[in-house]
Amino acid sequence: MMIRDYKPRVILVFIAFLILYSVIIVRLFLLQVSQKDFFKQLAQGQYQVELSITPPRGLIYDRYDRIIAFNKESPSAFVLPKEFNDPDEINPFLQKHFEDVYKKINYGPVRYFFWLDRKLSSEKFNEYKMFNMQDIHFVNEPVRFYPYQHLAHVLGFVNIDNQGIAGLELEFNKKLGGEPKVVKLQKDARSKRFYFERKIEKRGQKADNLTLTIDSMLQFFASDELKLASESLHFKSGSVLIMNPDSGEILAMASYPSFDPNQRYIKDLDITKNRVVTECFEFGSVIKAFLALAALEEGAVTPEEEIDCQGKVAFIDGFRVENWKSVNIVPFYDVIKNSSNVGVAKVAKRLGPKYYEHLRRVGFGEKTGICFPGEPKGFVNPPERWSRSSIFVMSFGYEIMSSVIQLGRAFSVIANGGHKITPVILKDDVGKYSKGPKLYKDKTIEQMKFILEKVGSNYPVKDYKIMGKTGTARLVKGGHYSNKDHNYTFAGIVEKGDYRRVIVAFVREPDKSALWASGVAAPVFKKVAERMVMYENKGD
Repeated sequence: MMIRDYKPRVILVFIAFLILYSVIIVRLFLLQVSQKDFFKQLAQGQYQVELSITPPRGLIYDRYDRIIAFNKESPSAFVLPKEFNDPDEINPFLQKHFEDVYKKINYGPVRYFFWLDRKLSSEKFNEYKMFNMQDIHFVNEPVRFYPYQHLAHVLGFVNIDNQGIAGLELEFNKKLGGEPKVVKLQKDARSKRFYFERKIEKRGQKADNLTLTIDSMLQFFASDELKLASESLHFKSGSVLIMNPDSGEILAMASYPSFDPNQRYIKDLDITKNRVVTECFEFGSVIKAFLALAALEEGAVTPEEEIDCQGKVAFIDGFRVENWKSVNIVPFYDVIKNSSNVGVAKVAKRLGPKYYEHLRRVGFGEKTGICFPGEPKGFVNPPERWSRSSIFVMSFGYEIMSSVIQLGRAFSVIANGGHKITPVILKDDVGKYSKGPKLYKDKTIEQMKFILEKVGSNYPVKDYKIMGKTGTARLVKGGHYSNKDHNYTFAGIVEKGDYRRVIVAFVREPDKSALWASGVAAPVFKKVAERMVMYENKGD
């Protein structure tokens, strides 16, 4: 009987099993150690979506802590293409209602997440719920809300991602927006609902609040009076500025036409401009106030000096100058009161280039420094570029481009005793900028107030001193000054004891011709001033 030797076979089987277990061990090592991150990400990609969630924007308050911009929550709809439970249901729906998303899912690169519609109204949200699609999911997002439309030009607005794109929302976007947090959206295997994972990937940073110098009630008065005036004058645009000439605080800056910043889409972005700050114009005769200021300071004229305004038309150094009405020999204060172009042109000739120096001294041709986006420098024609007529036309407001806020700051120099100030719109900035050095003698300021009061007395506000100047300016159309299209301005000071306010009312292109600022902008000034003093001094 032959005895078999099983030892080689046992060894072979042992080696085979050893190799097999070695392969398993190596495989397990690769799966669980070497390539664990890859497979972990692969698994997570099938049931997790990473979202960047912007924190609620900071609140905005007016000077009396009234909330003028806050946040609400609104649902947004999205789909997860790699996790469709019923592709036969959702794909036809997307093809019909969201063709772009459908094409990107089926013909574009692989993506795990698509927004369908964001920040839905309650009506729109209910429509989605009626579709009863298990592959459409919802998540709440913060939505900016503005309760007062009359503040739209000041506050601006945000885009769909809550990023500021106009006004103070843009200027202080980083402060108001904070930093987003990153969270993971994860599917519950049983209910197939989605929730935010407790573990936050990135915590972000909380947003800051803003408190403005704006008084929302004064802003309403200014906006309301512009709207009322537009109903009879049908003008293209208008602005009203109210500021404290001592501190530089902006109390109101209204623009017309207005818009609703809560709209999802704003088609005409031109109406969203805050024209008080962002646009420059030739203001016309209102600039005569600064010709007078310069001439009085330089001793080129006295308030009582008689100036021959030569009736309706005069030629000065061969240049034709026309008065808007016939004015003859009058004291200089009546040259300003009657707004005689001939009279101021004669005084401007005495000043020469010094007039330019004074225009720059009160801030024309430079930014005011207000914290608001889009402020231009403006323009004052320098002496080296003057033509033969420049000194004359500049005396009644041409070849000088200024914004309403620059004009308001310039009038503040007269109102506060001769100091140039920096306009401020944040309450935290009040007192941050000290008054500039005294630019004009007390006597000059007193003389100017005396002259401006002769104009302002035509627009009385009971118990208050009104000092101001009108301005009517022709607009450039097609490269030439138009005979029918004009800007109208009234800039003035309201004063009683230590109480002082500067108001500028501006109206651009009413649909009626043969108008003057005294009948267009001055009434807006007067009505705003009356409502303002009644409101601010209601305890008197």
